[in-house]
Amino acid sequence: MKADNRREFLKKSLLGISGVALVPGSLKLNIAKPLLETATSELPVRLLGKSGLKTPLISMGTSDATSSGLIRSAYESGIKLFFSATYYGEGNNEKLVGEGLKGLPRDSFIIGTAVPPDGMDMKTGTFPNGFDANAYIKKAEGSLKRFGLDYVDVFLFPYAGKKETVLNEGVLKALAQLKKQGKTRFLGIASHSDTEEALKAAADSGVYDIAMPAYNFKAKNKESMNAAIAYAVKTGMGIVAMKTTAGGARDKSGTPLNISAALKWVLQNENVSSIVSGMSSFEQLQNNIALMNNLKMTEQELKDLNITGQLSEPGLYCHQCKKCVPDCPHNLDIPTMMRSYMYAYGYKNIKQAWHTMAEVKYSNQCDNCKICTVNCTASFDIRNKIKDITRLKDVPADLIQA
Repeated sequence: MKADNRREFLKKSLLGISGVALVPGSLKLNIAKPLLETATSELPVRLLGKSGLKTPLISMGTSDATSSGLIRSAYESGIKLFFSATYYGEGNNEKLVGEGLKGLPRDSFIIGTAVPPDGMDMKTGTFPNGFDANAYIKKAEGSLKRFGLDYVDVFLFPYAGKKETVLNEGVLKALAQLKKQGKTRFLGIASHSDTEEALKAAADSGVYDIAMPAYNFKAKNKESMNAAIAYAVKTGMGIVAMKTTAGGARDKSGTPLNISAALKWVLQNENVSSIVSGMSSFEQLQNNIALMNNLKMTEQELKDLNITGQLSEPGLYCHQCKKCVPDCPHNLDIPTMMRSYMYAYGYKNIKQAWHTMAEVKYSNQCDNCKICTVNCTASFDIRNKIKDITRLKDVPADLIQA
């Protein structure tokens, strides 16, 4: 197949993933709107643990943002806490956030970012070959340059799960040095899996100020998760919840989920200081602003969530329990692939899905199994989901970044 024909084939193939035609400019928003007329700085706030920071109930997750104008509008509307990560657009998202907040008084906004460590085994959440503290510090310093800032307010260590990783001597050394040098004010973890273990370890360490756990209405272990969050808060940690919409849609076709109800459910837990909500449009921003002023859940919203019923639906949200990994004869990193699937079909974020899949080693191993032996606790059709989302590995980086 000729190169031009292959690229065209790959573009058409992506039409079947999240419903987005990935052609130049297709992921960019037409930012022609003025700043929100309802801008206000008087939004409900909660204290973010021992950090002393007061943050609005909803903070901005910037991974889906494609315009510095949207970042600025969020700020003008009262949003003061912004979270990015080095793996959002290969660092370009940090640049976007920096542009959106450029020229504003530095003490008028709070920026957090996450820098993933090199050499982590994503299946186990550990460092089989050790952790290079100096390399990690250099990687973190790159974030500051992209933001155009001397420091970030919150520095998160992502993919934290296992106690041995959260308390890794090299990790703690690197984080302590970043704080001592004034390159961050506060330290934290972000956890997709083994979250309860991570929360307790971080709380017991006395080093971490903030935790960003995956927390939503579809959690199967609500009581123990609530207890872990309460334990962390009692030690002074501030909690910022992520993955709060449990995939953003009910299924691959995009059957809508009541997003406002899902966010309100999380905020009923007063130990959660703030939600990091991904925003890619002015409409989402306006909805979140309105939601913060009325957290009471209506009967219809409770019905829409139908928590017991939702748990019986496969949906798009992978609990990252990792119970599937031992079942796979090829030892595939199924949790990471399922997270990529959620980004693609639930959040409609092809770029994030592609970057997540780039971490996974896969060479069509599923073709070697006549019957899938993996038993998913969420009732996912693992084999078909894998064969679907791994199409992204054939897409070249320059086409994704177009």
